[in-house]
Amino acid sequence: MVRIERAALAGAVILWLAAGFGCDTALDARRATLCRRAVPALAPPGAEIDLLRVGSGASRGSVRVDYRLVGGTTALAKAEATRPRFLVCHFDAGDDLSAVTTEQGPVNGASLYLLRRYYLTTPEAEAADPGAR
Repeated sequence: MVRIERAALAGAVILWLAAGFGCDTALDARRATLCRRAVPALAPPGAEIDLLRVGSGASRGSVRVDYRLVGGTTALAKAEATRPRFLVCHFDAGDDLSAVTTEQGPVNGASLYLLRRYYLTTPEAEAADPGAR
C-alpha cells in the first residue's frame, strides 16, 4: 500500500514539474519567434539571413539571435557577409518586447515601438522569419 502511495506521489510530482516546464518552454519558444522575426526588419534591405544560433541571452528573460548575412542584392550586404551579427531581445513578463540590442547598440524607442506595433505579429513578419524556412 505504501508503494502505491509513493508511486502516486512521484507521478503527481512529475506531472506538476512537466506542466511547469511546459509553460516556460512555450513562452521561451514565443519569445524566440518574436526575436527571430525582428532580424529581417533590422538587417540591410535585400540581405539574406543565415541563422547561426537562437538561445537565451545573458539576462533573465532575454533571447539572443546570432546570424550572418549571405548573398543579397546590395554591395553593402555582400561586403559585410562575413561580419558576425547578433540581436538580443529583452522581454517583460510574458512575451512583451521591452528592448532590442544589436551589435551596433540599442534600438531606439521609436524604432522599437514601430517594430512591436506594426511588424512583429504581421503575416509579412511570419513569412520573412528566417527560422521558419
